[in-house]
Amino acid sequence: MKKLILLPVFGIFFTLSAQTPDQSQLETLTEANWQRGIQLLNELVSIPNDAYYPEQIEPNIQWCEQAFASRGWTSERLDTGGIPLLLAEKKRDNASKTALFYFHIDGQAVDRSKWNQDDPYTPTLKEQKADGSWEIIPMDRLQAEYNPDWRIYGRSTSDDKGPFAMFLTAWDAMIEQGLTSDYNIKIILDFEEEQGSPRLPAAVVQYKEKLKADLMLIMDGPRHTSNLPTLSYGARGISELFLTTYGPKLPQHSGHYGNYAPNPALLMSQLLASMKDAEGRVVIPGFYDGINLTDTEKAILQAVPDDEIAIKKRLGLGRTDKVGKTYQESIQYPSLNIRGMRSAWVGPEARTIVPDLAVAELDMRLVPESDPVRLFGLIKEHIRNQGFHIVEKDPTDEERMSHPKIVKVNTSISYQAFRTPMDSPTGAWLRKAMSRAFGKEPVQIRISGGSIPISPFVDALGIPAVTIPTVNADNNQHSPNENIRLGNYKEGILTILSVLTEPIY
Repeated sequence: MKKLILLPVFGIFFTLSAQTPDQSQLETLTEANWQRGIQLLNELVSIPNDAYYPEQIEPNIQWCEQAFASRGWTSERLDTGGIPLLLAEKKRDNASKTALFYFHIDGQAVDRSKWNQDDPYTPTLKEQKADGSWEIIPMDRLQAEYNPDWRIYGRSTSDDKGPFAMFLTAWDAMIEQGLTSDYNIKIILDFEEEQGSPRLPAAVVQYKEKLKADLMLIMDGPRHTSNLPTLSYGARGISELFLTTYGPKLPQHSGHYGNYAPNPALLMSQLLASMKDAEGRVVIPGFYDGINLTDTEKAILQAVPDDEIAIKKRLGLGRTDKVGKTYQESIQYPSLNIRGMRSAWVGPEARTIVPDLAVAELDMRLVPESDPVRLFGLIKEHIRNQGFHIVEKDPTDEERMSHPKIVKVNTSISYQAFRTPMDSPTGAWLRKAMSRAFGKEPVQIRISGGSIPISPFVDALGIPAVTIPTVNADNNQHSPNENIRLGNYKEGILTILSVLTEPIY
């Protein structure tokens, strides 16, 4: 436990307008401002933000507009035909480059019954007890005490309102000390990211002149599991595959028609099992084509400080899939994941029937070398080779009688993968900034396993993009009891300060 030392907000440095603050000065500036940052975070998190309900999003947009206006930024709503994007800008005289920052302000849905507090939209400070549980403590304890392991619980504290509040805090701290960035800054706020950003790709093309920049910085996602400062140079894309197999037109009594009417759940199981081997590798010819890791790339992956034993223990795994030799290698390849299956009923609702159909939903995480259209084609060809007739709508009676095995196949593509070379000027600039803040280079991730809607910007604007994750990896994002660790919040402010004050290349 640390006692909080309150520092004056003004007059910390003699004059910094003409110099780049060093590690000690950045830490001092962060220490003087992080409590105001907590106030910003709590205020923003208190606004419900489930984009499934557009009426929840409007107050969030208005809050952000006011936040920019009060800081002298310009902002405008970009019409998308639905929930708009918000573009804010701060120009600097004689700046030669522009950085485009990305945040999203919407959050995942909440099931209040699963949260260990009355309201997921009421930020709640907690400390961990000896038995591992988390106990609510008064927020005003932060006025006199600080423990980096305390956490603030609430929806979007980490994903992604926390990083946006960090940015505003860092900006305020920098400006009050007479510091400025030597580049123009644009910020794009996405209010539908948790809904898959369905209108974003078209909007980026439509407004690409307004969005024009030299580089993109994404403020989303968790640090490496070591919780060391991290840079991530890419993210996998995502696409979906929806499969339905068919049995009798209506569920039938399993005593009368078992052994006679083919079971669609068995058909689906056989089909899915045919796509992978016993060690989790996709066996569809050509699925991994184009991914050939060089010795240099393998060395980059091996440099990431993963603890494979700890990962398996945390996940409760006695074995792992063998797509790659390590965790980092495994996410360099496209994945084919069964995210859910349904057929008939189980448990108290179980019935002794032959089901009428079985449904499976699959997602594919994409890497830059994997074209989803090509992969869909390979999967469909594999399905045909298993003896299935493919339809796009529920089969007619004539199709049922003509084809012994039928599967309905529908697909969708959310967004592609992106990856920026780690030796790019943008990467070198960010490493220099973060090394100044922390005294050592950050952990460098070649491509992250999750997906964020950045490839539309990379493709339309032709710019490099790098993610600067700041939040703790165990933040429960998308789940009940989402949280942000106080130590991560403070270091996030420190990180952003270092980037804002680093002379651009």
